Amino acid sequence: MIACNTATALALPEITTAVPVPVVGVIEPGARAARAAVALHDGGSPDILLLATEATVHSHAYRDRCAALGLRTTEKACPLLVPLVEEGWTDHPVTREVLRIYLREALATCDPQAVLLGCTHYPLLCGPISHILRELGSDVTVIDSAAATAQAVAATLHVPAGNSAIDATFQCFATDSVDKFRRLGSLFLGQTIPRVDLIDLGG
Repeated sequence: MIACNTATALALPEITTAVPVPVVGVIEPGARAARAAVALHDGGSPDILLLATEATVHSHAYRDRCAALGLRTTEKACPLLVPLVEEGWTDHPVTREVLRIYLREALATCDPQAVLLGCTHYPLLCGPISHILRELGSDVTVIDSAAATAQAVAATLHVPAGNSAIDATFQCFATDSVDKFRRLGSLFLGQTIPRVDLIDLGG
């Protein structure tokens, strides 16, 4: 699984051809989840708002995939969000104000039926995003592409829904600060990461 929207947007075909196992990126599952959400709105427009990094937006990978599914996509780059999340400021006044500015700008140009979070970091901001959308008068569905991707991986592995009897191991490796990885990873997983091993790439 390529658990990064930018990497999926820029390198999925190359990675798929380079490895002998099935590869799942986040864009296809995210786009399909957006299509399913829009389908719930009878008679609604097929418009969605994509929040993503600059690189993902400039690739237009989501826009093109969503267009193939009959959706119109307004793409909004939100470059300040990743560093704010990595700082641990997921519920900070500065982060909420940055979100308010981004969302106000985006909603001035579109009236979406759903908002698609097109960055792995953004689900940690799902609560503030939903709150600010309502504050701005938009009561739309917020879609976590990571959750849709996890379901796609389970389907690829033929894992029945809700199956917790899988024999699996959990190991974490980082090429940078293990403390930062442990702190941020614990936020994503909602549990403590007991150990992270540092990998030296020799750079």
